[in-house]
Amino acid sequence: MKEYTKIETIFERDTNGTKKLIEGKFNNETVEYLKNNEWVCTEKIDGTNIGVIWDGHKVSFQGRTEKAQIPAYLANKLLEMFGGIINEELFEQKFGDMKVILFGEGYGSKIQKRGSDYREDVSFILFDIYLPEQDLWLKRDSLEDIAQTFGIDIVPVILRGTLQQAVDYVKTKPDSKIGKAKLEGLVCKPAVDVLDRTGKRVIVKIKVCDFV
Repeated sequence: MKEYTKIETIFERDTNGTKKLIEGKFNNETVEYLKNNEWVCTEKIDGTNIGVIWDGHKVSFQGRTEKAQIPAYLANKLLEMFGGIINEELFEQKFGDMKVILFGEGYGSKIQKRGSDYREDVSFILFDIYLPEQDLWLKRDSLEDIAQTFGIDIVPVILRGTLQQAVDYVKTKPDSKIGKAKLEGLVCKPAVDVLDRTGKRVIVKIKVCDFV
């Protein structure tokens, strides 16, 4: 099982009892080094992590961890969206017998506090795609192409800019681009994929609740 990249909070937290973020004190030196470069920031969805796995022959689903149970109402929706002969043919057209994992959020009614503010039913929204055999994450244009192929939603790009611009945006406590929810936060990646010195993918989250 391939778990999704652990996304670091952008700043360190105070250890003197407040637990608040210390703005400007970055968790990762690589993030700090790249802070003024262009970052692509997409909306962080308040849902449950789902992986849609194509093993070259059939489709299966995973939660955030091996022990995570996917609720029946969401599992049925995933089967509707990705199951059956037609979807198998689409996977074969796009990927052949190559393994691929579509990472996204199960979101909507009954999922997390703000789920029904996104939508009244449940669905899946794509945010990343991983090719295990190549150890490769696909670029945004490829994600959009595959989302269109399967007729599925993809997390919206909120802004392209520096990390300070992303922080300033989150501080305004804006509305989500989906439904009538408030924005939970942003997930930001460098415009060009980067690994830090420990080999971890560089990706950060900036949550509205951390600046309230």
